[in-house]
Amino acid sequence: MSQTCIPLLSAWQSFYVMVGSAAAAVIAIQFVVITLIANLRRSVPSETLSAFATPTVVQLGSALLVSAIMSAPWPSLCSVGIVLALFGLAGLVYKATVIRRARRQTYYQPEREDWMWYALLPGIAYVTIAIAALLLWTYPCPALFATAAGALALLLIGLHNAWDTVIHIVVVRLPGEAEE
Repeated sequence: MSQTCIPLLSAWQSFYVMVGSAAAAVIAIQFVVITLIANLRRSVPSETLSAFATPTVVQLGSALLVSAIMSAPWPSLCSVGIVLALFGLAGLVYKATVIRRARRQTYYQPEREDWMWYALLPGIAYVTIAIAALLLWTYPCPALFATAAGALALLLIGLHNAWDTVIHIVVVRLPGEAEE
């Protein structure tokens, strides 16, 4: 690893350990809660899950992946920049897929807030990471802060969406479901 790369990335290690650990914990908790609730409720169509629940896990997994990328022993900032740029672009492609899935499913009509949290904000986080990656070797300090902001945004968006999903499953009664 180049001598300039070591101090820049090592200064962020504890931040990425916290973000990655939190993302992994929320993924695990979401799996447990949805599994427990699924035993009590009627199932949701798979196209709706792939439009809302799966993207939440992907956002949290993305925060975990950025944390792993930023914690790896890279030989240069250029190398990590290339990987992060590819990651950001892949995230944008995935967001386009999520938008298409959300529009096609018929189980739930997304509201404006849903579009913001499930499409717009994650897309901004992926763009932020991709742009920061491209600037990493010319403006490393601002680019590292922007990358951290993108990773933290993915974690917080995923946390909001996981909570939103669980609350929807618990609170919203489906037609034909009896009150207990």
